[in-house]
Amino acid sequence: MRTGIGIDAHRFQAGSKLFLGGVCLTSDLGLAGHSDADVLVHAIMDALLGACGGGDIGEMFPDSDPAYRDAHSLTLLERVRDELTARGFRVVNVDAVVVCEKPRISPYKREMRENIARALGIDRDAVSVKGTTTEGMGFTGRGEGISAVASVLID
Repeated sequence: MRTGIGIDAHRFQAGSKLFLGGVCLTSDLGLAGHSDADVLVHAIMDALLGACGGGDIGEMFPDSDPAYRDAHSLTLLERVRDELTARGFRVVNVDAVVVCEKPRISPYKREMRENIARALGIDRDAVSVKGTTTEGMGFTGRGEGISAVASVLID
């Protein structure tokens, strides 16, 4: 058994869509990034790659590569799952937290969990997605962006 931790953060950007956990949320602002900027899925990918000794998403999907421009993060998560499988691992569970003042993620959590579970080939009950705020502190508290933290267990 191995554990991994992943963290990601992106700033808000006008004119972009807001993706979290593969769900397009209703929001006036999206997140800036080379791909779809899905901080939740990015944190999970980094946690998985760290757990299996596979580096990080910047190495696997460099933002200097035009092939990943506007890439759908769930598709990239499937590739990370394939890398774990090739290394002889399987995902046991994912526990993740989205940090933002808004939008509220509660209405979207079930769909996020389903998307992540499907991409990883695990049961939805093995995926936890939570939301929290920073009570107005820091860049997320000032509404400048969103961050996410993920912890994973692989076998």
